[in-house]
Formats: sequence, structure tokens, C-alpha cells
Amino acid sequence: MKKIGTLNQPLSAVLAGLGHLDQLVIADAGLPIPEGTARIDLALKAGVPSFWDALEVILEEIQVESAVIAEEMVSTSPQVYNKLLEMLPDIPIERVPHASFKNLTASARAVVRTGEFTPYANVILKAGVVF
Repeated sequence: MKKIGTLNQPLSAVLAGLGHLDQLVIADAGLPIPEGTARIDLALKAGVPSFWDALEVILEEIQVESAVIAEEMVSTSPQVYNKLLEMLPDIPIERVPHASFKNLTASARAVVRTGEFTPYANVILKAGVVF
């Protein structure tokens, strides 16, 4: 049995396979996932696991070069935006309209669906390199 890191097998496999500039989406429970995009569904019930739980675990394992959020997050869920800035210090964060954000998810390696019920609690993480 694996004793450290991500225990969820599909998530662990995706994280291990990310290359430079590959995209991984961490999503709230309501974000539509395009057909053909891998879905790693962690949602158990409202709020479990939270967006923050998933993000914290994922950030322990991958290098992030940049991120993308829906611009609506800033006004609709400012607490999410502010905490995201804290968790991604020195990481450039691009803001795009939510419709564009949803379109971008089609090119992600996977969408990690959480049980988060906070509007616009979604982020696209672009993988960096550790050297």
C-alpha cells in the first residue's frame, strides 16, 4: 500500500503523468465536464471533499507554472479568489470569462470534481517543471 502522497489511484496516475504545460482542472461539484475529458470524481456529498482539500493535496505533488480562473470568481466568490492567491503565491493567474473557462477544460488532462458548492470554485493548473 502506498504510504505517502495521493492515495486515489486515478488521480495519482494523472499527477504522475503530467508534463510541462499540461492542464489539470480542480472543479466544484457543478462544473460541466466535457465528453472525452477524463473525470476524477472525488465528490461524496455537499462540501466533501472541499475544493481546498483537493487543491492542497495536488499542490504537494505537482509544480504549477500558471493558473486560469473564471473572472466571475473575483466578484461572486471573493473569499475563494483571495484564498487562491494565498495558496498560489508568485503564480500568474489569468482571468477569463466563465464561458471561456468551460471551453478550456476540454483540453485538460483531467477534471478533478470535488464536493464544493461555492460558485466558481474552479481552477485550471498548468504544470511547470522542477528544474
